[in-house]
Amino acid sequence: MFFLLLLLTLFVALATSGIVVLLFRKPIRQILDRVIGEQIAEGWHRFLLFAVFVVGISSGVQIWKLEQYVHPERFGPEGTAAKTLPLDGPSMGLEIYRTIIQTLQGVAWALLVFFVVALIAFAIVRRGETRPAGPAR
Repeated sequence: MFFLLLLLTLFVALATSGIVVLLFRKPIRQILDRVIGEQIAEGWHRFLLFAVFVVGISSGVQIWKLEQYVHPERFGPEGTAAKTLPLDGPSMGLEIYRTIIQTLQGVAWALLVFFVVALIAFAIVRRGETRPAGPAR
């Protein structure tokens, strides 16, 4: 049952990250084309999409949380015998829900950092474009 939960959380995190990538693929590419140019944007675009998947999966599949089902004694108070957590339908549903929320939260933070940096870069590029040309030497 534990391996089923592990595979389900991995699949859910992968699917959730994939949906976010599909939704944000075009805006990310447009921003990269504008800020760093079309020639180099392809590589950065691929890297950023890979990073979104990595952040989504690592945020969604929380190994330390799943360890509580295998080794509950590590998470209980010292000197007491911890009860093994039940791995039934409701607990699996809760873990799947937690995976979706944590994946979205991790990806949202990653994209927020990207968009803030891109906004700053865009402002710098825009300022350079609107600056009048200086005297020629």
